[in-house]
Amino acid sequence: MLMLRQNPHDAYRKVQVNARILGSDNKDLVALCFEQVVSELGRAIRANEGGDATNRSEGLTRAIAAITALEMGLDRSNPVAGALEQLYGAARETILNCVMAFDAEALAEVRSDFAEIGAALSTAS
Repeated sequence: MLMLRQNPHDAYRKVQVNARILGSDNKDLVALCFEQVVSELGRAIRANEGGDATNRSEGLTRAIAAITALEMGLDRSNPVAGALEQLYGAARETILNCVMAFDAEALAEVRSDFAEIGAALSTAS
């Protein structure tokens, strides 16, 4: 019954993401989280431009969830862990600030950073 009330695009996206998660190793999951941050921040920016508060909020929430997953999976013994922890914390703060006072430029910058790092990760694999 819940699926009937859900947007068909969102339902498809959820199935697609779940399928990717089930067949993923750690590197794939990290890449997926970076993709989700980029995608969901883009969604929030587009939604804000269109005056769609619901999609803006959902995009911000899902971006935060992806960043939380990245933080939880962080290998603290890795030499770059501290830098990543700072990146994730700053991104979270920027996104949370945008809940009350939306700043498309700040979100675009976070989105760009995550896209760049995600691309570097995918070429390193």
